[in-house]
Amino acid sequence: MNILVSGSLAYDRIMDFPGKFSDHIFPDKIHILNVCFSINGMRENFGGTAGNIAYALSLLGESPTVIASAGRDFKSYGEWFSKQGIPTDYVRIIPDELTAGAYITTDQSDNQITAFNPGAMKFPARFDFDPLDPDNALAIISPGNLDDMLTFSRAYKKKSIDYIFDPGQSLPGWAADQLTEMIDGSRIFICNDYEIEMTLKKTALTIDDILEKTGALVTTKGEYGSTITVAENGGKRVIEIPAVKPEKVCDPTGAGDAYRAGLIKGLLLPDSDITHAARMGSLCAAYSVEVYGTQNFHFTKESFNERFKAFFQEDAF
Repeated sequence: MNILVSGSLAYDRIMDFPGKFSDHIFPDKIHILNVCFSINGMRENFGGTAGNIAYALSLLGESPTVIASAGRDFKSYGEWFSKQGIPTDYVRIIPDELTAGAYITTDQSDNQITAFNPGAMKFPARFDFDPLDPDNALAIISPGNLDDMLTFSRAYKKKSIDYIFDPGQSLPGWAADQLTEMIDGSRIFICNDYEIEMTLKKTALTIDDILEKTGALVTTKGEYGSTITVAENGGKRVIEIPAVKPEKVCDPTGAGDAYRAGLIKGLLLPDSDITHAARMGSLCAAYSVEVYGTQNFHFTKESFNERFKAFFQEDAF
């Protein structure tokens, strides 16, 4: 199966400030703010929605096609992908730009100040959809270049390729008609509980309206699990998926991307249904939150299956 993963590629550069921002930022002086925080060090992690989803899929035995743009500093990321068996043939390199980067400084109270440079993500990726066999392809459109997201949704519908639409943090950038268009025709529309409320407000759609446009609505709710909503017999059916309890909680960043990878893998399995696929997403997310960074967790198919069976009382694969 050809798994197409579009979205962002980014370097996450995480810094720790050994103090509290509140000791250095005074509300009555905010209009003349000029501060410098001396940090303990910086950790660089590979990230971005497409990168995170592709990495988790590689652990699940897949070799997805990543469709994204990156900058002249992509070499180390590309080498990491190669080690994971993830091809980079369709990563467009923009020589005059840096790969997108998030610069995150966290203080001792877990407050964060983040600067994000979209860099190469400002440029659309390039991909030829014509050779694709719609019976042998599944795509996910995750947050990234806005032109790509809209263009790819149209291309997948034209080719009758099943796609999962995941607007995520791109939601503020869409007009209501564009957002509605991308939901319409998707196999699955996936977002978290905050994002679905934002979608309903922005588009003036109801849940019933959305279910007329997509095959299923998947809503992730962090530690409270996820919900699958599908149209059924003139109404709707809601399926609750529990969150797999992590052994420890270190960093929730990227858990949603890991969930999506597990969901995709589950959809590809023979005789699997969306409930089983979402359960696989739930376990994949648990692995992600147990470590710092979005591509630092590890498992084998055997260890994944063992843990899945212990929690859900059935085999994953």
